[in-house]
Amino acid sequence: MNTLCGTQNSSGSAPESLTEAAVTRYLQERPEFLDQYLMEHVNLETLERWMIRRSQRDKMRQTNGTVDASLANSKIVRKTSLSRWKFCVHADKRKMLTELTASMQSRPSKRRALLELSHCIASATNADGCNLYLVNEADVNLLELCTDQNNDSGTEETKWSTQMQGGSYLCAWVASSRQSERASCPVNDERFPNGTAANQEECQHLLCVPVVQSGGKLEGVMEFYRGPQGDPFYEEDEEIVNSYLVWGSIALHYSDLYKNMHQQKTLNDFMLSVVKSIFQDMVSMDNLIMKVMNFAQTLVNADRASLFLLDSKSKSLYARIFDVGGRADDFDQPKGTEEIRFPVGTGIAGIVAQTGEVLNIPDAYADARFNRSVDQQTGYLTKNILCMPIYIRGNVIGVMQMVNKYTGAFTKEDEESFEMFAVYCGLALHHAKLYDKIRRSEQKYKVALEVLGYHNSCSEEDILELQSEDACPDVALDDFYFSSLEINDLDKVRHTIFMFVDLFGLSRFEKESLIRFTLTIKKNYRRVPYHNWSHGFSVCNAMYAIIKHNPVVFKPLECLSLFIGALCHDLDHRGKNNKFMLETESPLAAIYTTSTLERHHFNQTITILQQEGHNIFSKLTSTEYKQVLSNIKHCILATDLALFFPTKAKLTRLLEEDAFDWNNLEHRLLLEAIAMTACDLCASTKPWDVQVETVKVIFEEFYEQGDAEKAAGKTPMAMMDREKVSEQPMSQVGFLKGICIPCYELLLNLVPMSRPMLEGCYANYERWQQIAESTKKKLEAEAKDKELEAQQ
Repeated sequence: MNTLCGTQNSSGSAPESLTEAAVTRYLQERPEFLDQYLMEHVNLETLERWMIRRSQRDKMRQTNGTVDASLANSKIVRKTSLSRWKFCVHADKRKMLTELTASMQSRPSKRRALLELSHCIASATNADGCNLYLVNEADVNLLELCTDQNNDSGTEETKWSTQMQGGSYLCAWVASSRQSERASCPVNDERFPNGTAANQEECQHLLCVPVVQSGGKLEGVMEFYRGPQGDPFYEEDEEIVNSYLVWGSIALHYSDLYKNMHQQKTLNDFMLSVVKSIFQDMVSMDNLIMKVMNFAQTLVNADRASLFLLDSKSKSLYARIFDVGGRADDFDQPKGTEEIRFPVGTGIAGIVAQTGEVLNIPDAYADARFNRSVDQQTGYLTKNILCMPIYIRGNVIGVMQMVNKYTGAFTKEDEESFEMFAVYCGLALHHAKLYDKIRRSEQKYKVALEVLGYHNSCSEEDILELQSEDACPDVALDDFYFSSLEINDLDKVRHTIFMFVDLFGLSRFEKESLIRFTLTIKKNYRRVPYHNWSHGFSVCNAMYAIIKHNPVVFKPLECLSLFIGALCHDLDHRGKNNKFMLETESPLAAIYTTSTLERHHFNQTITILQQEGHNIFSKLTSTEYKQVLSNIKHCILATDLALFFPTKAKLTRLLEEDAFDWNNLEHRLLLEAIAMTACDLCASTKPWDVQVETVKVIFEEFYEQGDAEKAAGKTPMAMMDREKVSEQPMSQVGFLKGICIPCYELLLNLVPMSRPMLEGCYANYERWQQIAESTKKKLEAEAKDKELEAQQ
């Protein structure tokens, strides 16, 4: 345009011709005039359209790498954000966001958010209507038309769909290309010859925009239309749509968050009910399997659920309860009880057990891996399958198979939900198996105890024989030097009963129970060289002598505990020490990690007391009973020589400081422990002939342990090596001097009438010392002779 208008100059001269350049220069030099003119004479819609076009042009120029220098230096520069928000009067964005937020709070689904957003954008762009096409969750190449005729009811249904790739509709092309497109009907474009899926008589002008999340995921397509009376869509309309989609993407993001949180909460609530139900009832494996299948069916909305357990020995899967069907309320009983078994690697479940991988099969009979024989056995028609392994400690222990989902095929969400469920299933099945093993072991233990009780209990003939007797023994049982070497086993029982009655009477004890108890004790001492019934009787007799000669030192219940503890202190001894039990990984060492044998001896004592007719403490009060058992345990454990040394140190310190208190329970327990050790070692106090015979059997037991250690490839101690018999005297000297004499010296300080034990020990120590010196000289002479022979 060369001439825009004519004006009269201020001097009244002829009109001056105005060119575009002159007008442009005039406006640039007078921005206030331009500002005032625009505010008074240009409507807001025109201003907004100008600003949108300007921002679109600048955006295109920046993309192409060109900039208008004259405009860049212009004083009339506005930020593009003004065009998008401050000058947009087609709709109130604040109102739109408020309505969208309210809708999201009441019905927070992605489909609902996009529907609301599309209606808001249609209003903002003055569109006559809109269509929303969503990507199908199961088939990402399928685009579905979403309608919502009744927003209040919440009904959302799909009426029409098309494939994205190769589709002939505008929405399909926009979805596949992810580019916005404007068109007018009739559509003559080979890219989308069918135009819109909506009523084309109502849709004269179209604007179709892809809805893409920030992560690049396509959610759907929005299609806006205007009728024949409306204007075409322009770039500024597309810009308005894009500006709304920025906020809409935030709504979609929070919709996804809400959906995930809601699904997680639902799953967590479901898992909580699973845990409560399953772990509260693991008595029966069949009941547990039923519950697992019931929950699995409910979790993924399946028609059938089957749980196959893995038999690792035969490499097969089996199910005693094959499946449960129907709705969750109908699961009271299993549908079948016949076992189904097939090899690992056969069928869908077998392959999952073999590979440990999930299989989601939408069409079972179209899959060659499907084992049709199961359907043939059950008469059931399998359509789709979700089969998952159940792990425990990294190993497959079973396979869960869900069949025929009620609504279509099993989804990825079903897989993810069941993956968490399978963890609890594995734990429950594992613990149920452990419980079953424990229950079986408990029953085996009861049977074994019953068998042992029969074979290790006394005979009725022996009981009747001893019941008819009431004679006093013709030997001095209270003599510290009494020897039982010449007494037979049954007479030892008689003497034990006599000593018990002599000390405690029968007013609170039944004689028949006492006879049964003593006979069974005898029977439960093994036939080993030293730690046998004869040794148990000797220790009991030594305790009898101590109590008899010192009647006021120990209280009545302490005397009872000491006497029974001495009698039972080596029950079921195997002829080997604790060290051997630990090194050979004996089952006893696995049960009792400290004082292994001593704890086993006490346990055997309790086992015998629990047998029918053997509880000699049945007339004691509950408090007395507990006190006696606790004290017996203390007494038996005190015979572990490893505990002797700390006990000796504590008691020695109390005596040296004159701090021993007879009213202090801990001090009295220390005395009881020393008394038990003194009686356990009483063979060292006996006359020399008895001492020698006892030492022979002691070392025979030692040598048997040494032989066992050699057989295991270990080197035994010198005292347990039968090839080092010459070291036996010196070993006895060390034993008597380091353990026995200090023990009896301590006992004498508190139990004055025990002096014969210390004196007998001293006498034997001197004899062994003489033998040791003689043996040493003999060995030195033999060594010297060998040296001379070697020199010759």
